[in-house]
Amino acid sequence: MSVVHSHALRSWNAPSGPLLVACGHSTQTPSAYATSHPQAVLALYTGGRAVIDQRTRLTVSTGDVMLIPAGEKHRMVSTERAEVWGLGFHPSAFALTEVGPLLEPFERVRQGASAVVPIPSGRQEHLARLLSELHEETRAPHRALGEQVTRSLFSLVLAEVARSSTWAPVASRPTLAGEALTYIERHCLEPISLREVAAAVGRSPAHVTTALKQATGRSVVEWIISGRMAEARRRLLSTDERVDIIAERVGYADPTHFIRLFRRTEGLTPAAWRKQHRAPSAH
Repeated sequence: MSVVHSHALRSWNAPSGPLLVACGHSTQTPSAYATSHPQAVLALYTGGRAVIDQRTRLTVSTGDVMLIPAGEKHRMVSTERAEVWGLGFHPSAFALTEVGPLLEPFERVRQGASAVVPIPSGRQEHLARLLSELHEETRAPHRALGEQVTRSLFSLVLAEVARSSTWAPVASRPTLAGEALTYIERHCLEPISLREVAAAVGRSPAHVTTALKQATGRSVVEWIISGRMAEARRRLLSTDERVDIIAERVGYADPTHFIRLFRRTEGLTPAAWRKQHRAPSAH
């Protein structure tokens, strides 16, 4: 699966582990159009090279990590036998957890820092091994301690990238869309709306709506729902909480409204979705 094309990332919405994280090893192909997706993406190049448009033109070579914040438009310009381990995740499920500080490299990219992080040669194999282990863990059926294991591996991956990051001072401010997305990722599990997001970034609701739609192709409400559904899926997989409790924890006072939204995005009610995706653990 390719880590920089939205058609491949759509399959990552299906849970391959309680953290809603997926990894894959692939050869990427050029794209004629810029795209964005609701997941943040970390891609370790283990072979070849690629040229990618992401605000500016970037060259990514063996041993480099490419960081793509959620909602960031990007386009594959060219590739030469590129082989990639990719990791996708929903930031809203981790922003307020112990993993949150390790997401700083993605925030720096939103603020204008380079999206390419060279990994020291002595650490590249270790990082690839961590991604391989995470890949295997996320493919395993739901089981006791599964979330703790995957979250630990996820944290180690992020820590390797953070330690390798040597950021130069960033003179530019994040874009309005970037500021709005950061606020949504940190607060979407609260009962927020377009009005709160607009107030947080100091612009009118209409201005924020236009900026985010133009930058990402999605509205403020769609981003809020995406973050909430990601956390809901995580809780359905990794806890035995009742659906009405999960609804409240992800920002919905009305369980019926939550169930309706969940069914619209996943095609099943939360209870049916949980039963389907946790069934393998019974074998």
